[in-house]
Amino acid sequence: QQMKNTLRTLAVGTLIPFIVFPTNSPAKDKHHDDPYVQGPDGESGLVREVRHRLVMLPYYGVFDDIGFNVNGGTVTLVGQVRQPVLKADAETTVRKIEGVTNVVNNLEVLPLSPQDDRVRRDVYRAVFGAPGIGDRYGFSAVPSIHIIVKNGNVRLEGVVANEFDRNIINIKARGVPGAFSVENGLQIEAKK
Repeated sequence: QQMKNTLRTLAVGTLIPFIVFPTNSPAKDKHHDDPYVQGPDGESGLVREVRHRLVMLPYYGVFDDIGFNVNGGTVTLVGQVRQPVLKADAETTVRKIEGVTNVVNNLEVLPLSPQDDRVRRDVYRAVFGAPGIGDRYGFSAVPSIHIIVKNGNVRLEGVVANEFDRNIINIKARGVPGAFSVENGLQIEAKK
């Protein structure tokens, strides 16, 4: 009996770090700027204006992930959006910025899926309904947490204040029925 309890304790103790403390490095390449994250103080005027215009898009929300790169006068849009109109609007608004000479629109429009819509709704409720999470991250025009769902697979993107919040959000998202996998790409906010 003692041996069985020891083995059970070892097995549970071995699994907990993988469940509670996910890897800190997201699988996705993060070599782009996110509009909902304030840039550094020395950021160029062009980058600030691209960031501002993208955040102001009327259909941009928690279920979309828009990022951008600026190289000279070329702006490359990356990420995934739910509506084709948002992809087109993002390109149109960036193209109108003074100093932009070219826009490369690599935004992917996510497939229409009632199942994905249900998973989005349930993950949103689980994450933003968690004590302390909804109050801290849920009341801005464009929240700093984004929930991307494609074919039942969930990807969390954005910025949170600390590792504890990142882990709570991860646990809540993983507990949603119908979510096949959860990739936690949430970054910890840089201290200034």
